[in-house]
Amino acid sequence: MPKLNWNLKNANFWSLVLLLLGAFIVLLPLIIVFLTSFAPAGTTPGVMGQNNWTLANYREAWERGKFLLAFANSTLVAIAVTAFQIITSALAGYALARLKFRGRQAILLVVLATLVIPFQLLVIPIFLVLKWGHLINTYWALILPTAVNGFGIFLLRQYFQTIPVELEEAAAIDGANRLQILWQIMLPLARPALVTLFLFTFIGEWNDLFKPLVFTTRPELRTVQLALAEFQEQFTNNWPLMMAAVTITTVPVMVLFLIGQKQFIRGIATTGIKN
Repeated sequence: MPKLNWNLKNANFWSLVLLLLGAFIVLLPLIIVFLTSFAPAGTTPGVMGQNNWTLANYREAWERGKFLLAFANSTLVAIAVTAFQIITSALAGYALARLKFRGRQAILLVVLATLVIPFQLLVIPIFLVLKWGHLINTYWALILPTAVNGFGIFLLRQYFQTIPVELEEAAAIDGANRLQILWQIMLPLARPALVTLFLFTFIGEWNDLFKPLVFTTRPELRTVQLALAEFQEQFTNNWPLMMAAVTITTVPVMVLFLIGQKQFIRGIATTGIKN
């Protein structure tokens, strides 16, 4: 028994070492970006002294990149798209999980099929529809193309199936209709899945460069990633300034993920379980 305990402790130790090594390898690029952002112009963290670190790059990058408007635009678009996806995914996911109707499996297969179709493949018909509706160069051109997502529908459908049907039957006996059951029972219990969908959608929209590049040309509609791309073209050789701009655009989504990581992990872990 002592030998067995020693082997387990030894295995746990080396597992911890491997995990720490893997975490260091993954975080190393972020550490380099972060350290470089504090370097004076024309220097790198490896050849400068610690006393030479400066915050001037952040102030200069924020002012020259005009990130205030870009942050506002990206936040507006990301929140709007996330709200639309949560609403549509909750309604469609609940219908596919609980309602019995002809063609339900066929609809589910269509939803799953949309997951393998790249957005870039649909850009021409989407552009023509937006142009027909006079929505090019508007916020709607950045919101409507991704307002519905097959991944969100499938995610919530799978999570709803893990919730006992008896809870809905008890609510129906008390006189609750389908929408009341969905709003008052299913959605509160599906909070991990909702947080997971929120994080996936918000981060995806925040990091999206394709839609702003294709559907907008007005400077006042610039998003964070488009502003960062333009900033990179202007300051290609100024690495400290570039890394400061990258850090500015990355920190918000990193903080958001750290806040919701527990619910995110729980939502991913329990989505595939079916009672």
